[in-house]
Order: sequence, then C-alpha cells, then structure tokens
Amino acid sequence: MNPKVDFYFNKASKWQTELEQLRIIVLDCGLTEELKWGVPCYTFQNSNVVLIHDFKEYCAVLFVKGALLNDSHGILI
Repeated sequence: MNPKVDFYFNKASKWQTELEQLRIIVLDCGLTEELKWGVPCYTFQNSNVVLIHDFKEYCAVLFVKGALLNDSHGILI
C-alpha cells in the first residue's frame, strides 16, 4: 500500500468499505499502487492497468484498456 493513496480511501464516506476491499483485491494481484489523476492507479511494469474510483451512486474498477479484455460471460460494463 502506498501511503500517498491512503487519503483517497479515508475521505470516502458512502463507499469506504467497498473501496478498501477493492484495494486489497487489486494489490493481491501484485500491482503497484500509485496516485494518478487524483485517484488510485495500479500499474504493472510502469504501465497503467486499473483505476479505483468512487462515484455518487457506485464505486468502480476501471480497466485502462478494458475494450481489449475478453469478456465471454458479458459481465463487464
């Protein structure tokens, strides 16, 4: 965990528990945690892979090149 990113998770009010769980899941994948564009960004070999972001009505994992992912089960939006 990158201490520079902690503020993002600490400031969340509505989705704090969910955001913290997403953070743990993403970090368990061996990605590096950074802060880019004011949100947590996770990288692999200096390439952006995924962002975690909270919105008013939901929180999300945003894949940087999500259109390139194989989604044979149709679960990604």
